[in-house]
Parts: sequence; structure tokens; C-alpha cells
Amino acid sequence: MKLIIQIPCFNEEETLEITYNDLPKAIDGIDEIEYLIINDGSSDNTVAKARELGFQHIVSFKQNKGLAKGFMAGLDACLHLGADIIVNTDADNQYNGADIEKLVRPILDGKADIVIGERPIDQTEHFSWKKKKFQHLGSWVVRVASGTDIPDAPSGFRAYSREAALRLNVVNNYTYTLETIIQAGHNKIAMTSVPIRTNGETRPSRLFSSMWRYMKRSASVIIRSFLMYKPLKFFGTIGAASFLLGLITGIWYLIDSSFGRAGGHVQLLILVAILMILGFMAVIVGLLGDTIAANRKILEDVQYRVRKMDCEKSDKDASLKGSD
Repeated sequence: MKLIIQIPCFNEEETLEITYNDLPKAIDGIDEIEYLIINDGSSDNTVAKARELGFQHIVSFKQNKGLAKGFMAGLDACLHLGADIIVNTDADNQYNGADIEKLVRPILDGKADIVIGERPIDQTEHFSWKKKKFQHLGSWVVRVASGTDIPDAPSGFRAYSREAALRLNVVNNYTYTLETIIQAGHNKIAMTSVPIRTNGETRPSRLFSSMWRYMKRSASVIIRSFLMYKPLKFFGTIGAASFLLGLITGIWYLIDSSFGRAGGHVQLLILVAILMILGFMAVIVGLLGDTIAANRKILEDVQYRVRKMDCEKSDKDASLKGSD
């Protein structure tokens, strides 16, 4: 059983050593532990520091591409390197490295394919009151959108089985944390969470630089992800509400007209027509979106099979190389 711990990095020369020293060097049930960084266009000596510390694998971007792209690049690299379990953690040592054992345990026991670390948000001193509230609100919205019970959706401290990693695909450029939960929830991937510990702040968060910016971008990720997997439900609800409002308004107009109280209100009839047409159009858009979502599901299955064949080929090549 091979575990690879991946760490997305952007100018982390100062904090990488602290994070590395906190990582476990052995876990019961794991035969090999390897470490990988995703250098997201760092301008400092992050890569040199990683090599000095003993990281076995380095994935490098020539320019900054963002957390989501870095996460997926690391995931693909880990799969090709033969990882059975992949753990993602942050380079600022936000998460307690010793808790990686808690993350991988449900996967080793065959109880889950994705495990997300639940931070003690309310007890975290460097989180502001607003940040705590918005973290809870965001997690609740993701639970509703994904149909899961994950209590800490923005947590980046996660473990993935090979099977789960093969099926993941992130399309937004901001963050992987929310979209992957929604995707896993709709694809019925076994997912759970475990309580984990956090360390003191080593540097300000780069993802949470502005409260409103974070909320805006997170909301767009959630809505977009929900639209990709449940377009008929989204547009159907909007369409039904618009059509129903138009219908109620039309009935009210007819009742008033029968008593001679609504004569001449042509603008009301126009509003009724607009609401009902918009409702009908929204349902049509939902049906078209549902057809596209079905095609997306087929493409995801094709991607899964191609990834799996690539990984099996890599495993075979590594086995042949080891026997020479």
C-alpha cells in the first residue's frame, strides 16, 4: 500500500520545512510513504528547499495557475506514480501532520474513498468571527447542493483512494474543495469526515484575502457545480416558480375581471404572459442542460477508463523496471 502526500506550493520557502517535519514517516497499514510538491510558479526557492528536505517528486508550473489546477496536476502525478492513497495538505502547516493517519484509516478499513478533515473552526483563534460564520454557511450550502453531510467543506486536508482520484475532475480555476464534494456527492462516491487538529497561523491565508471576494467566488463555484450535475432541478425550480406566479396572477386577473374590477389592465396581462413564457423557457433550458449533463457523465466514464488504463500501464512499467 503506497501513500503519497501532495502539497500545493506557491512561494512557500519559509514554511515548507515546518510542514515537512510535521508529516508522518510511517503509518500502520502503509508500506511506502512518499512526498510530492506542486510548485505553482513560485518565484522564491521553494523547489530548491523541497529537494533539500528530501521530497521525492516535484511537479512544476512555469507560472501561477491557481490552487485548483495545482491540485489536479498533483493528483494525476500521484496516480502515475502508483499511489494507492493520496493525501492533500497545505504548505503553511495549517493542519496537524500527525492526523494524516486518521485521514487514511477509513480508506484502509474499506469504509470510504474520500476522507475530509473537520477542523475545530469555532475554537480556531486566528479565524475571525465573520470567517467562522461564513465557513459554517458555506459548508451548509455545499451539503445541500451535494446531498452529503460533510461538516467542513472548505477544508483542504483530505485523503483520496485511487478509485476516487481516478474519477475526480475540477473545472473551475479557484479551488477544488467545494466542487469535488459536490461531484463526489452526485456520483455516489463513499465519503466521510474525521475531526482533525490545526496549528497556529504561519502566514495570512491567500485564498481568504477578502471576505466578500471569497464569498463571491465560492458561490460561483457552488452554483456552477450544481448546474453541471443537476441542471433540470435548478432551471426546473426557477421555471415552475415563474410559471406558477404567472398562472396565479392570471387567475387573479380573471376573477377581478368577472367582477368588473380589472378592466383595462393590459400591463397585467403582459406580465402574466412574460412570467409564463419565461417559466416555460427555463424548463426547456433545464431539459437541454440535463441532456448535456448525461453526455458529461459519459465523458467522465471515458476519462475514468483512460486514466485507469494509464495508471495500470504505469504500474506494469514500474514492476518490470523493478524486476530488471
